[in-house]
Amino acid sequence: MQIVTDSGCDLNLTDKQKAELGIHVVPLSVTLGQSTFEEGPELDAASFYTRLETGGELPTTSQPAPATFADLYRRLAKIAPPILSIHISSGLSGTLNSARAAAVEVPEAKVTFFDTKTLSVGAGWQVEAAARAARAGWAMERILALLERIRASTETLFTLKELKYLIHGGRISHLKGLVASVLDIKPIIGVDKKSGMYVQYGQARTISGAVKTLPDIMESRLPPAGPFRAQIVHALNPEGAVELQRAVGERLACYWLPPSRLSLVLGAHTGASLIGAVLAPRTVFEGVS
Repeated sequence: MQIVTDSGCDLNLTDKQKAELGIHVVPLSVTLGQSTFEEGPELDAASFYTRLETGGELPTTSQPAPATFADLYRRLAKIAPPILSIHISSGLSGTLNSARAAAVEVPEAKVTFFDTKTLSVGAGWQVEAAARAARAGWAMERILALLERIRASTETLFTLKELKYLIHGGRISHLKGLVASVLDIKPIIGVDKKSGMYVQYGQARTISGAVKTLPDIMESRLPPAGPFRAQIVHALNPEGAVELQRAVGERLACYWLPPSRLSLVLGAHTGASLIGAVLAPRTVFEGVS
């Protein structure tokens, strides 16, 4: 079995590890001014956010074209079908729909799709778990059941200093976003597990206040017993990431994975200030962690 995903599912794996696990990542792209970049080495984080904040033009992002997925499915079908294609939330991106359209053109690929209903690290956890389960010989039905459990059990919460990028990208209500910007409110945002869309769970007047509030919301949304698999994600805010990990760790018993950098294509919708926490009960990952 081969695993196909997209660069919006943040994976903390080396290229060698991805190859060993049979994970194939299709890049999303971002346009800044007259330049369009695919997610990858050509996008340097520091340069990207500097240009984002000083360039005077707001970015646009694009999902891969169906032809890109079709080419990959066609190639993989010759190696080791079936294929499990796992993607960032269909409520936030058209990537899954693009992949589905491609599979119609490649019936020999036997593609099964899974909507993570989330993004970034939370989606990446699902991709890696599926790949490890596949390498262990699990059947497709068992892998899909595992992914459903991880999806249902994982909580992703983040905060950020300004909302203009989310507003521009259409990922949140323009009215609510504009009000929050005027009042200088720092929202605490999660991803709804049914719709796969952003939902606001709380707010604070400052980022420090949001960091103090976020662990309370996270605790209220998780089962009472730990320990929890946990990971901090940030766009380009390592100091904020340290502060958030400390705050969450003081409230919840966590097994911490190394902090992760947010996909730059996702960062185009948030700016550099974003910090977030992703948690799930460790028991959900038994057998594949």
